[in-house]
Amino acid sequence: MAGLLALTAGGHLLLPFDGVTTLEGKIASKSEFFEDEKVQRILMKHGIKVHITRMGSRDIATTGFDGYDFAFPSGQPAADMIKNDRRDDYAKSHQPFVSPIVLATYREYAETLRDNGLATPREGVGADGRSPLYYTLNMKGFIDLSARGRKWSDIGIEEHRTRNGNRILAQTSNVCEANHAGTYLGLVAFVENGNTVPTDNSAADRVAAKIKPTLVSQGLASEQMFKTYEVPEGKGVAPIVVVYEHQYFAYQIRQRQQTGKPDSQRVLLYPSTQFLTEPEYIALTPKGDRLGELLASDEQLQRRAMELGFRVLDSSNKATSTELYRFLEDQGIPAPASAANDTKATLPSLPLLERMITSVGDCPPPKQNPESSS
Repeated sequence: MAGLLALTAGGHLLLPFDGVTTLEGKIASKSEFFEDEKVQRILMKHGIKVHITRMGSRDIATTGFDGYDFAFPSGQPAADMIKNDRRDDYAKSHQPFVSPIVLATYREYAETLRDNGLATPREGVGADGRSPLYYTLNMKGFIDLSARGRKWSDIGIEEHRTRNGNRILAQTSNVCEANHAGTYLGLVAFVENGNTVPTDNSAADRVAAKIKPTLVSQGLASEQMFKTYEVPEGKGVAPIVVVYEHQYFAYQIRQRQQTGKPDSQRVLLYPSTQFLTEPEYIALTPKGDRLGELLASDEQLQRRAMELGFRVLDSSNKATSTELYRFLEDQGIPAPASAANDTKATLPSLPLLERMITSVGDCPPPKQNPESSS
């Protein structure tokens, strides 16, 4: 019946039922954005409700799109696959926010790497006003340690009242499914290839074989990986994990709200060689495009994206950390200083990256998209 009103669980008055459009979307690691209650309330004001299907970025790109209004893979390679597949179909792109991959760890491990000349503090201190929250990690040195099979006990972890005889590794989600794992693979490949992108099959195969022993998959989704990092047991299970920057910032914002101070024991390692991951929202229908326009332009949604730790795009469609860092400081969270001398990495071409991912992860062939089959 027209005129009926919807109430949220908290009693907030929303739009009439007949004014709400439900959109179907396939989403990778940014699903927490659409599951956020504040985001849902903002979208409902615009008459939009979003129903999401979670899957890895690779699966988003290689399975069918029938019945979906948008796809939201976490990085450029998967987005390129979708756009290539839909050259003759509806597809409009939006890039509302970005988040770099980082290595999340614990103070004892960061300081052990620092003792060995592999981690350098950046500005931004913890709750004690002294200890750094952010470090720059020498990627070449870290990869070499892992490749040689060195253990934490070999490099002095006991000096920080911690015992760990496991091999030094950065653990990722399943490289066959998760964009951040594939991105980290591309980063390691770039470093191990002399800060050069592999440009042919021979180079890709050679580098993939070289880096395979240093990449470990737990088979967990990106969100689950970070949840492991949050709990006390995480320090023993996976002392260094590859995650997205926004996950760490959102965690510290919650800590500040709940305890009055940030968590000084959980810290970030920024790779000395890095690049931004660029989640690309791809509208598959005109209804989906309306949502994409809102994500890119609505001030309330952009504000909430920052509250969830994302770097929003400025008016020139370039990633900027200025607004995010100002927001963090306002929330009592120290912001990391930029490292001007960081090396900017480049991913291999999509076919070569897929080839390397398949080799390193022993992945099954990509699922054939039924919409592109003859």
